Amino acid sequence: MYNIRYKIPFLLLYALVLSFHGYSQDISTVLKENMDSLLTVVPETHKEIDDILKPYSNDSTSLRYIQERSITKKYVLGQAYALNQLGSLYRDQALYQEALALYQDALQLSVEANNIEFRVYSLNMISSVYSRTEAIKSSLDYSQNALELAETVATPSDGLKKSIIASLNNIGATYQMLEQYDLAIEKYERSMILEKELDDKLGLAINHKNLGECYEAQGKLEPALKNFRKSLVYYEIMDSNKGKITCNYNIAHVYVHQGKIHEAIDILQSNLLKAISLDDNKLITTIYINLGWAFIRLGDYNAAETNLESGLALAKTNKLNAEIAEANKFLSELWIKRDDYQKGMRYYKDFKKYEERITSSLNLRYVNDMILRYESEMRANQLERLAEENESVRLKLKKNKTMLIIIGISLILLIGILYILYRQSQLNADKKLLTLEQSMLRSQMNPHFLFNSLNSIKLYIINNEKKNAVHYLNKFSKLVRKILEASSQREISLAEELETVELYMNIENIRFSNEINFNVHIKDDIDIHNIKIPSLILQPFLENALWHGLSSKEGAKNIDLEVKKGKNGFIEIVITDNGVGRDAAERIKDSKVLKRKSVGIDITKERLANFSRDYENYFHVDIIDKFDDDTNPIGTQIVIYIPTI
Repeated sequence: MYNIRYKIPFLLLYALVLSFHGYSQDISTVLKENMDSLLTVVPETHKEIDDILKPYSNDSTSLRYIQERSITKKYVLGQAYALNQLGSLYRDQALYQEALALYQDALQLSVEANNIEFRVYSLNMISSVYSRTEAIKSSLDYSQNALELAETVATPSDGLKKSIIASLNNIGATYQMLEQYDLAIEKYERSMILEKELDDKLGLAINHKNLGECYEAQGKLEPALKNFRKSLVYYEIMDSNKGKITCNYNIAHVYVHQGKIHEAIDILQSNLLKAISLDDNKLITTIYINLGWAFIRLGDYNAAETNLESGLALAKTNKLNAEIAEANKFLSELWIKRDDYQKGMRYYKDFKKYEERITSSLNLRYVNDMILRYESEMRANQLERLAEENESVRLKLKKNKTMLIIIGISLILLIGILYILYRQSQLNADKKLLTLEQSMLRSQMNPHFLFNSLNSIKLYIINNEKKNAVHYLNKFSKLVRKILEASSQREISLAEELETVELYMNIENIRFSNEINFNVHIKDDIDIHNIKIPSLILQPFLENALWHGLSSKEGAKNIDLEVKKGKNGFIEIVITDNGVGRDAAERIKDSKVLKRKSVGIDITKERLANFSRDYENYFHVDIIDKFDDDTNPIGTQIVIYIPTI
């Protein structure tokens, strides 16, 4: 005999098994009764069948039973219903090939039954599989076929209206992904008309959000905001936490574009906590990244870095490639703003890598889809083509020969056109470079400068100061020679450039009665002979400092040119004057009858930008206004960042 303490648990377990078995039998009995009822009525609409069998739509065993009973009773629509529901189970488990086969079988049965509603439903289901596998063309074709077929019915049932909505939404989503926003908007708006008729609040919430995203992508921020707010109202009515968080995130996104940074950050931080409570990693990742973006716009770079790094880590953990790309893009922007160009470039390369991976994956799937469709069409028409070929071999050979000649001529023409376009592009670039160099030379060899310099030397001669006249005439001739030599070279050493500007300053100082104190400082043991820069780029900045900063100043007039090592391998050339400042100079300039037009700096900046294209790093110019403790202007500082080449 069993010990009593073992006997009681055993009896309880046995009773539980019997109870469960009885419950299973009850379920089977109910299903059999429902199937008997269904096979008696044999309804012809999806809704009528679904009203009876919906409790079993997520149970593969029950669905197989429904399929077998329908086959036995030759109830085609019952088979189609079971196959469609089984296909959805497989699709949701990412078993796409199995799902596709089941949907195709259901479609075939729907065609045999000549039932438009079931045909449209199956076409939409096939489209959904292709959409999830990013077979864009096939997804679009099946949705379009479903829509065209459904619209042949003059007075569609509610079930058929739902299928039309599904078709329109899938087409709209595809157009949105392909950035055809106007086409997507048109499909979403048509869908919403039917959703309002059916009082489909979830559909309206989703489509208002979709419309908002399309308008935002087009830069139409007010319509975008209006639709996001409407979507939020529907989600609040349904009390959908995830929906509300998503809409609030979208509203914050628009606020950032509108410059309402503080409002955006408040919304994002509040909804981050809600997303964390839902444990939705994709949503959490997106909010972290957009918080980082908002803090960049606010100028709080530490907070931006913290949020972006959190978002990037989550994106990598969950293999969210689009989010990884976006986080790297914003981190690149952040580090460039912090003047750390090396980190900025590293994150930018990571951004491009993931962006290209996403694009390549999409393109590859699109091409594979087109190949599969092409092969399918080829096989379907193979027998017909072979028959035609047997009857007209000679004609085809002649046509092929003609076609080859046409293709050959076309290829030659195409190559010729491409070569001409390439040469034209090169010539335009060379022309632009030549124009810049000519403009630069004109700014250096300004007739007023030459005339005034010679007049100043002439005064020495008139005043019988022969020594000064000869001294400055030698410097003047040497300066002109250097300018002409440098103008024929794309780049020169920094040492040569400094020698040229010292000559220039010596000549210009004559006209300022030698009041200008010009000093050059080379720091950090920099070898100025090994640093290459575009020729004649410093003179326009010195000229600007002389004629706009110092010409109207009373008292000591100083210009300091300093060469030193900067951050990240750059050389910094700093030109500092103690002039009247840019604002005062502009007011003085406006008050003059004859205005001195300064174009040299603009030309120089454009030359630096053009010169940078051949190098990994780029030249950069900052103009800084200097003020004393009482915010009075005390001069201007030019900082030119030169990469070490």
